[in-house]
Amino acid sequence: MSNTPLLKIGTRGSPLALAQAHAARDALAAAHPALSEPGALEIVVIKTTGDSVQDRPLSEIGGKGLFTREIDDAQLAGTIDIAVHSMKDVPTVLEDGLTLACIMPREDPRDAFISTRYKSFADLPEGAVIGSASLRRGAQILGRYPHLKVINFRGNLQTRLRKLNEGVADATMLAMAGLNRMDMAHVATAPLEPEEMLPAVAQGAVGITCRADDIRTIDWVRALDCRASSIRVAAERAFLARLDGSCRTPIAALAEWIGSDRMRLRGLIVRPDGRDPLATERTWDVVTTADAEAMGDDAASELVEKAGDALPAYRGEVAAGGGL
Repeated sequence: MSNTPLLKIGTRGSPLALAQAHAARDALAAAHPALSEPGALEIVVIKTTGDSVQDRPLSEIGGKGLFTREIDDAQLAGTIDIAVHSMKDVPTVLEDGLTLACIMPREDPRDAFISTRYKSFADLPEGAVIGSASLRRGAQILGRYPHLKVINFRGNLQTRLRKLNEGVADATMLAMAGLNRMDMAHVATAPLEPEEMLPAVAQGAVGITCRADDIRTIDWVRALDCRASSIRVAAERAFLARLDGSCRTPIAALAEWIGSDRMRLRGLIVRPDGRDPLATERTWDVVTTADAEAMGDDAASELVEKAGDALPAYRGEVAAGGGL
C-alpha cells in the first residue's frame, strides 16, 4: 500500500462533481496498474467562489472561472496534481502553467425540462415562473416564450430540485448529462432537443487539467482522452473564444459528428432578454483539432459581423436598442 498518493485529484464538492471525479479516478486506475494500488489516488475537495456565493447570479460575481479559480490555484501550488472539470465551466484560456490533457467520453449534451405539473414550455400558462441560473437558458426561453418569467435559481442539482418541489418555480432545466451521471434521468420531464434549446458550449463533457510541466501525469491522463469528444469540444470552445463569451453572454453551440470525418456545428448568440437571436451553422470535413477550431472560429466570426455595433449588448455590457 502506498503511503503517499501518486496523484491527488482536485474537484468541487457537489454530488455531481464528486461523481465525475470518482469516474475519472476509476478510469485512471483501470488504465494504469500503478494507479490501481490502494492509496495511489486521492480525491481532494476544493470549495470555489461559485459554490460559496449562492444568492446572486453568476454574471454578478465575476463571470468565467467562478468554478475553477481556486482549483487552478491549488493545482499550480502543487496541492493537487490534476483537476476534473465540467468543461462548460472552464474558461477558454487556461491559467499559465496548466494544460487540458484530456476530454473524457461526452455524455448527452441536451438540456432537460423539469416540472412537477407541466409537460413542456408550451404547456406553461402566462406568467409561469422558470427557475434558471443560466443566462443562455433564460434568454432562449424568453425569446420563444416571452409570456413566461425567469428567476435566478442557483444551487447544485439536488438544491434546484428541492426548490422546484417547494414551489419556488413552476419549472426548471438541468443538463441531461448531470442527471445521467447521477442515475437520475427519471427526473427529467422531457429532454429538450437542440432545435428548442441549444446547449451550452461543451455541455456534457468532462475534462482533466494537469500542470504543463508534469509530463508523467499528462501521459497518464491522456490515456483517458476520447478523440471524438475532444474534437467536438474544440470546435465549440473556439466558437466561444472568438465571441469572448462570459457569464454575461448568452452563447450556445453544439458540434455533432454526422459522418466519420464530417461535423455539423450550430451556434447562437442572443441578448440577455431574449431579443434578436443570431444563429449560424457549419458543416465541414474535420480531421484534426485544428480543423475543428477553424470551424468554430469561422462560425463565430459570422455572428460577430452580423451583430456589428450591437455586439456589446449581446455581451450584456451596454443597453442598446431600448435596453437589456
